[in-house]
Amino acid sequence: MLHETPMNNVEPRYADLAEKSLAGELLSPAELKSVIHGADERLPELLDAAFRVRHHYFGKRVQIHVLMNAKSGLCPEDCGYCSQSSVSEAEIDKYPFLAKEELVEAAVRAKEAGAMRFCLVNSGRGPTLKETERMADAVAEIKRHVPINICACMGLLTESKARILKEAGVERVNHNLNTSSRYHPEVVTTHTYEDRVATLESVKAAGLSTCCGGIVGLGEQDDDVIDLAVSLRQLDVDSIPVNFLHAIPGTPMAGRSNLTPQYCLKVLCLFRFVNPSKEVRVAGGREVNLRSLQPLSLYPANSIFVNGYLTTSGQDASDAHRMIEDLGFEIETSAREEVLEQRPSFA
Repeated sequence: MLHETPMNNVEPRYADLAEKSLAGELLSPAELKSVIHGADERLPELLDAAFRVRHHYFGKRVQIHVLMNAKSGLCPEDCGYCSQSSVSEAEIDKYPFLAKEELVEAAVRAKEAGAMRFCLVNSGRGPTLKETERMADAVAEIKRHVPINICACMGLLTESKARILKEAGVERVNHNLNTSSRYHPEVVTTHTYEDRVATLESVKAAGLSTCCGGIVGLGEQDDDVIDLAVSLRQLDVDSIPVNFLHAIPGTPMAGRSNLTPQYCLKVLCLFRFVNPSKEVRVAGGREVNLRSLQPLSLYPANSIFVNGYLTTSGQDASDAHRMIEDLGFEIETSAREEVLEQRPSFA
């Protein structure tokens, strides 16, 4: 079960864990378990310690990202959590790769929502060369019109295809590990954990930044969550989206709901301590699982998605802006500061 009680009565000082994290040390197994097993009444202390680490590297800045399916559904993989997979009966929109004009317009809307990064997803096991070139063409068109950074999520990638994306203007590629190597076969059988790691290595070899995280609440044990956080540290990924299962009707994992807001916050603190200098994004499922405690997620995390996810709705950008401002935080802008005078015309 996810929410086990501590194996012993050790009560660490969370401030000491923050100091150890800031010194670049990996917490011991016992210390890592103490974070995820911590008593709920000590949550303010834990959040304060995680915020010390977050503040050291990111101050009060919050990155906003917007996510979009460029191609939806039609995926042959059997990922049990995914509404776009071959084993899903969820009622979702399914469509082939969108016209680049639609993607440019979506990028403009993402910029208007305050996003510093627009994340484009191509559903499927991995792209064909034609799909890779089509994504590259769309990204190049976006870059001509919109001052925004681009992350592409294409499934399993070779280095040669990753280089095509880089040449078009993609700065970062997402490919999540999703869970620990031990638990991975319980989540998907049509590809391996090693396949996912190989994609990350291809992305790095192509000179691209890496975005890689996971999903909590798949039925894994606490040790699997810890192993995932440590694996991401070992792989030295740049950006870590931490998703919390939003069990969608029609998927094999429909009906699962064993996460509490408090547990989700402890998980985010764990990822911050283990990966102190990396972007930690509270991603899919935050609205469903964190509920009224969503603002507290920004004490360990420095990034969020707004305006929904691939097949589910999410927090509107205006509400997210208000949440950030109410906390006394500030929205981080893209490195490309120029602003378009008007929307591009494709007439």
